[in-house]
Amino acid sequence: MTEGNFVDYVKIYASSGKGGKGSAHLHKEKFVLKGGPDGGDGGRGGHI
Repeated sequence: MTEGNFVDYVKIYASSGKGGKGSAHLHKEKFVLKGGPDGGDGGRGGHI
């Protein structure tokens, strides 16, 4: 078997997320009837 050079070329396109609107969540404890808002802001999105 002869040995030779093997060259391969691949182009990859990738994108990360854009974050989100956050979540609508209410704080809940056993003895607190209406705890108020507890959600997050959604963040910036992910990294690759």
